[in-house]
Amino acid sequence: MKHISKLLFLREPLVRQVAVLAFGLLAVSAAQAQNQEALKLYQRGLAATCANCHGTDGQGVVGAGMPLINHLSSAELLKKLTDYKSGAVTGTIMPQLAKGYTEEQLQTIASVLGKK
Repeated sequence: MKHISKLLFLREPLVRQVAVLAFGLLAVSAAQAQNQEALKLYQRGLAATCANCHGTDGQGVVGAGMPLINHLSSAELLKKLTDYKSGAVTGTIMPQLAKGYTEEQLQTIASVLGKK
């Protein structure tokens, strides 16, 4: 009997530790899910800045005279954006806009808007 009470005494802290660990893992999982949602929102927000001229999802704005970009692959779109940023391609507003983004942001825009 003495051994059983000793085992129960040893197990109680272990049960508490397991419960704390499980709760901690759940909290980390919830935080990661929130971070993923925040990241998706950030990525869509970057791509949405293109909608003023190129329309929603690059489908164009009727009568705006802006190039359609919804047919470009992510790689093609990224190439165009980096060419504008570097000055390799001239334009009216795109070189100025592209210079305002980091390389990572341009990659994000291209991956969100580029044809899959």
